[in-house]
Amino acid sequence: MTQTDKAKGQSGKLIVFMVGAVGYGLLECLWRGRTHWSMLLAGGLCFSMLTHIEQVCNKWRYLYRCVLGSGVITMIELIFGLIFNRLLHRNVWDYSHIRYNVAGQICLLYSVLWGFLTALVLPICHRLIDTLQRRERML
Repeated sequence: MTQTDKAKGQSGKLIVFMVGAVGYGLLECLWRGRTHWSMLLAGGLCFSMLTHIEQVCNKWRYLYRCVLGSGVITMIELIFGLIFNRLLHRNVWDYSHIRYNVAGQICLLYSVLWGFLTALVLPICHRLIDTLQRRERML
């Protein structure tokens, strides 16, 4: 693999991350009326992971990919919650008032919502993968 090929792959990953960061930031502003900069990082990471799931698990049933995506997003949410809410005391969110929560950082309700969001986002991931692959072939 040449340096040019590596640069193309890295720029594609950066584009995916940025789409996720901006997209999730906008979604959170619509949902809660505000966001925190850490959520842009979490959104970029989640979208990158969903794109990876769409590439690697594309032969799986759609429902299984959605469940996997929900699990990945929930784990990222837990990690970010433990860091930003518990360790750094930023109080970005608190699910302690919602039933079936873990340490107020993740909860069953939002895990299910992440599954529905994954169902909406996976086609976007697929289309973005196709677009980036076409772009790489043209360069």
